[in-house]
Amino acid sequence: EEINRRHIEEVRRRFPNDEQMVRELSIIEDGQVHMARLAIVGSHSVNGVAAIHTDILKKDTLKFFHRYYPTKFNNKTNGITHRRWLIGANPELTALIDETIGDAWQKAPDQLSHLNDHVTDKAFLAELSKIKRLRKVDLSDYIHAHGGILVDPDMIFDVQVKRIHSYKRQIMNILHIMYLYHELKTNKRFRIPPTARFFGGKAAPGYYIAKETIRLINAVADKVNNDKAVSDMLKVVFIENFGVSIGEIVYPAADISEQISLASKEASGTSNMKFMLNGAVTLCTLDGANVEIAELVGKDDIYTFGASSQEVERLYAEGSYDAFAHYSRPGVKLLVDFITNPRFMATGDAERLRRLHDDIVHKDWFMALLDLEEYIQLKERVYRDYEDRHAWIQKALVNVAMAGTFSSDRTIAQYDEDIWHLS
Repeated sequence: EEINRRHIEEVRRRFPNDEQMVRELSIIEDGQVHMARLAIVGSHSVNGVAAIHTDILKKDTLKFFHRYYPTKFNNKTNGITHRRWLIGANPELTALIDETIGDAWQKAPDQLSHLNDHVTDKAFLAELSKIKRLRKVDLSDYIHAHGGILVDPDMIFDVQVKRIHSYKRQIMNILHIMYLYHELKTNKRFRIPPTARFFGGKAAPGYYIAKETIRLINAVADKVNNDKAVSDMLKVVFIENFGVSIGEIVYPAADISEQISLASKEASGTSNMKFMLNGAVTLCTLDGANVEIAELVGKDDIYTFGASSQEVERLYAEGSYDAFAHYSRPGVKLLVDFITNPRFMATGDAERLRRLHDDIVHKDWFMALLDLEEYIQLKERVYRDYEDRHAWIQKALVNVAMAGTFSSDRTIAQYDEDIWHLS
């Protein structure tokens, strides 16, 4: 109360007769302490963790505080430690990079950019491709040992591992798998390259819809993996108890990195960086650090789709997103209704998943249905492009080469230079 009294006294001095500023900046309002406001008042620096995140903080979420403290806000894009996620997790790739550009990059990861000089080096690309397959064999062996599922390492490894949350839109990913399954079963001319779809992540204990999303993923996996008519073309795996140690097996094995959160909702993300560092190609919305990845690698070496953050913010502000209207489109309705269709889903699962189905149909708060059709179309292009293995491994190399920017060494150096000022 004393912190707030002094703070509001200063607000009124700087903004006389502006009671809206007083309300928006008050730490205590309607008998509640707003902890974010307390944190801002008590800090000398406030940062977002990706460029788009910082921009949203300044222009929307914390716009009144930015107006009051215009110099206090800054950006520090997240980073990951390349020592764990490349040197530790992928020793063969580390050795190949050392042989090709020297080992100075291990202490100065921005020097990975020298790999761009080898984007047409066929011998180097062949070695890179061999290493990717080694990592896919490692993941296949792990999945077989811990889940009993046989996954061919020559399949496309299409991976989404992260906390289970509606804004990260695992639902959109699983609806696409339902689409593939339906087409493979009903359309004799429909073809995809053999593809394994991996999920992993944990749900908060009280987050019912997230836990039901895990149930849905496993129910679809049971259906697809046990159908001999499609199981050579499509596999679905939910990796149990996903964490850092398992991540060291998963990230290096991925061909496609799924980063499909609703634009404006992901602060930064770091799995996108771990995948990129190991030569996965990102398929993403322009959200969080995906925006900066896209700027670094260029449009030919990333796949982007979906409504912009500005469009999403407008839909929220106007309250104009109509989930049922999107659901009612014939192709979308077919897929969503598979969730509770006992001919597609085991009877017990179909009954249990009714609430998840209804949540999508009537709420869809994070707009999975908004971008679903564009996502399906883009996946067709991604799978076609993967068939050109030489061009694909070139994309993978560009991603490794540009990943040094996302080292936590750079992030920490920026914190020090701009905020901590350590001696």
